[in-house]
Amino acid sequence: MTDTAVTTATKIVRRPADAKSWDVEADICVAGAGISGISAAIEAARLGRRVVLVDSLPALGGQAVNSIIGTFCGLFHNGPDRYQFTYGIADEILTDLGASGDLHYRIGPGWTTVFYDEVALSRWIEEAVKKAGIEMVLGANIRGATFENRRIQELDISTRYGDVRVRADGFVDASGDAVLAWLAGLECREPADGPIYGTQMVVLENVYMDKQPSREEMAARMAEKAGQYGVVREDGLAFFFEGKNTVALNMTHMETPLEPLAASKMGLEGRAQTRNAIDFLKSEFPDCFRDASVRAYGFPGIRQTRWIKGAYQLNVEDVRSARQFDDAVARTAWGLEIHNDKHRLYWEGFDKEPHVHQVPLSTMISADADNLVAAGRCIDGDVAALSSVRVMGPCMAMGAAAAHCLDLAGSGSVHQIDMAALKERLRDNLERRDYRPEACP
Repeated sequence: MTDTAVTTATKIVRRPADAKSWDVEADICVAGAGISGISAAIEAARLGRRVVLVDSLPALGGQAVNSIIGTFCGLFHNGPDRYQFTYGIADEILTDLGASGDLHYRIGPGWTTVFYDEVALSRWIEEAVKKAGIEMVLGANIRGATFENRRIQELDISTRYGDVRVRADGFVDASGDAVLAWLAGLECREPADGPIYGTQMVVLENVYMDKQPSREEMAARMAEKAGQYGVVREDGLAFFFEGKNTVALNMTHMETPLEPLAASKMGLEGRAQTRNAIDFLKSEFPDCFRDASVRAYGFPGIRQTRWIKGAYQLNVEDVRSARQFDDAVARTAWGLEIHNDKHRLYWEGFDKEPHVHQVPLSTMISADADNLVAAGRCIDGDVAALSSVRVMGPCMAMGAAAAHCLDLAGSGSVHQIDMAALKERLRDNLERRDYRPEACP
């Protein structure tokens, strides 16, 4: 026995007829807590703005954490001159997770990707959001957006704890599916020639790293035997995290429809494809995978579904020709990575020549809205162009640009900001060329 009294009392409650709703006021509301939304929210808060961050998941990090994407792509220039493209939170994450041993740089002949530990990234995001003083509404489904006089006025949000109304001067649509633009009644785009396939990621542990097959060996075996194991995607990848004895598998392709019943079924389809892929690895490469077990399944990973119709649509020739824009806000050299074939992806890299393509602000703003800026995979591009800029490097740059654009616009229009002032604020992400020794051959 202790001296502490045991509390056993209860009380009877019933939902009142006039159930309370919560009202939240902010300068900037960010919809979507993935990497572009996190970048936008932190940047806006550091500018002294009151920020509210809304996400449908009950956790921060979006797909970067919860779908276990596992790699930062598009952060570095290709070829021998591998300087860094994006700074801001990208620089902080590389520094902090690098110091804790939670990054691994994979250096290819013309590209550099960075593998990260998703748990470490999750903790970094949580601490950064907390330190910035950002208000959060998580587990939140946005079911309506009031749009008047070219401005989003208010979001109508449902949570399991009650309804929430969010009012703000400016809004960032980093939802991934252009949710704010769609609910506001603005024009949006979807792929016209069939789906862009998503991926169910999974992390395996207890992998024998010294026995790992080469990428070429795995690709040849998959091309030969994938069908025998029911593996749908014939060119899947395995990301070996040196020092942790884990591997992230990117070996599935499933549709990601914008329809609730079908979307629920495809989540299960992704899990089934993953199990087949694991069977393939254990049987074909037993020295490496015989004792491997699943450490974590991610949520279904989504690439391209619906995006805004911007003031300008980035097109594939803009990307291939490395067109330079007067209103550029982000840059990358990532290739065309189109997942429109269930069995394999289309890849067109830019590693044989110096190449940098840009994201213009005009792809991030709707011609019909004055206080909305898109970021991440819901900016405007044709299917091919969008596939080259929706990776996490330029997504973080776009998030920062959205925050600064809305900060400069204030209660005015994003179409009438001082573009020179915006580019000066974003100079690091447009001009800086620092090197990280670990990212270079």
